[in-house]
Amino acid sequence: MGHENVTEFILLGLFTDESAKRACFVLFLLCYIAILSGNLLILLTIRGSRLSEQPMYFFLSYLSLMDVCFTSTVAPKLITDLLAQQKTISYNSCMAQMFYAHFFGATEIFILVAMAYDRYAAICRPLHYMVIMNRQVCYVLVMASAMGAFSHSVTQVLIIIGLPFCGPNQIDHYFCDVFPLLKLACTDTRLWVIAIITTTGVLSILTFVALVISYIIILASLRTCSSEGRRKAFSTCGSHITVVFMFFLPLIFTYVPTADSVRNDKVFALFYTMIAPMFNPLIYTLRNTDMKNAMRKVWGRDKHSVGK
Repeated sequence: MGHENVTEFILLGLFTDESAKRACFVLFLLCYIAILSGNLLILLTIRGSRLSEQPMYFFLSYLSLMDVCFTSTVAPKLITDLLAQQKTISYNSCMAQMFYAHFFGATEIFILVAMAYDRYAAICRPLHYMVIMNRQVCYVLVMASAMGAFSHSVTQVLIIIGLPFCGPNQIDHYFCDVFPLLKLACTDTRLWVIAIITTTGVLSILTFVALVISYIIILASLRTCSSEGRRKAFSTCGSHITVVFMFFLPLIFTYVPTADSVRNDKVFALFYTMIAPMFNPLIYTLRNTDMKNAMRKVWGRDKHSVGK
């Protein structure tokens, strides 16, 4: 058991081409700065205004926090490795990176489910909304998301820790993840691959399908609303659905592999580690009047009305 001979891994990264690496260093660094500033802007705007009293924005602030944490487990290493000669990562750091990436990523998925439930309650059960989604329920949903993600992440790490690594140590990826590591183990891991595809893969698909169906139900129930109410709900649900698609489709392609698809895995992983977290703040703010107004209040144009 364990990692008798392998104390560190070498991350092969995204490219071998030197000029591509330099260009991507600048590009990914800008993306990472955009992710941090965009998501922290949303987080601080919600926390600093009355929006935090509304369940949807309460969840959105946690979603932004998860985006920052999730990307921060992967991006700094990805960016520095583009310029580094020696792209090594110690065994323990590799396990930690895998744990945190899965923990923050899975928490984000569960929060997206909580947000769908919140929209369902708001649009389909408006008279009972404040009772269904009281503050205690919101905290319980966030805690449950974190606990579910914790158990998922611990499982992934335990699977890898139990495998022997005795020779090959080159990970064909830019961060430590389950499938690339399973390929390096000195034992037959086909059963583990099947087990992970059936758990993580099937869970991703089921969650995705459940989210899509719930938004279809929500949008179908809008026929009874006034045109103004319908427009606002369409706008909100539209932005949620966009985020769900951007996050889940690459994830499903990663965890439900077709043929030997590690080459594509790296590209898909870029989607949910860098691209989706960068667009989340844009998607949620550009289409949202409440958010824009809160930003004006919190960040200055209406200094006198902060906290009102």
